[in-house]
Amino acid sequence: MNILVIDAQGGGIGKQLVSAIKENISGAVVTAVGTNSTATSAMIKAGADKAATGENAVVVNSRKADVIVGSIGIVIADALLGEITANMANAVATSNAKRILIPVSHCDNIVAGAVNMNVSSLIQSAISELRKML
Repeated sequence: MNILVIDAQGGGIGKQLVSAIKENISGAVVTAVGTNSTATSAMIKAGADKAATGENAVVVNSRKADVIVGSIGIVIADALLGEITANMANAVATSNAKRILIPVSHCDNIVAGAVNMNVSSLIQSAISELRKML
């Protein structure tokens, strides 16, 4: 299974996702794409198998992924303090991959009805969804 993790800003959520996937999903190949080098570096340190940075990397790797995981902002143009471009959001949203989106309310995007959970609990929920896909 080729799992694409996309993150922005400091890469904190992506780092936790990569680490949790590597620990819990045997045989998964994790590709990490950061919108900036800091996010990419954090995910590499967490154990990503492959990594890249930038808009084109999101577009290309969204086509190759079986599952895309990240905060809900990865499907919203201009989200994550403007780091998600319209091309990135479109590539993720139109990918044939399954998407597991972490319901994080920030950067003027409020997820109505989402339970207010800490990031660690949200990561575990994402891992649970990945296991269901296996």
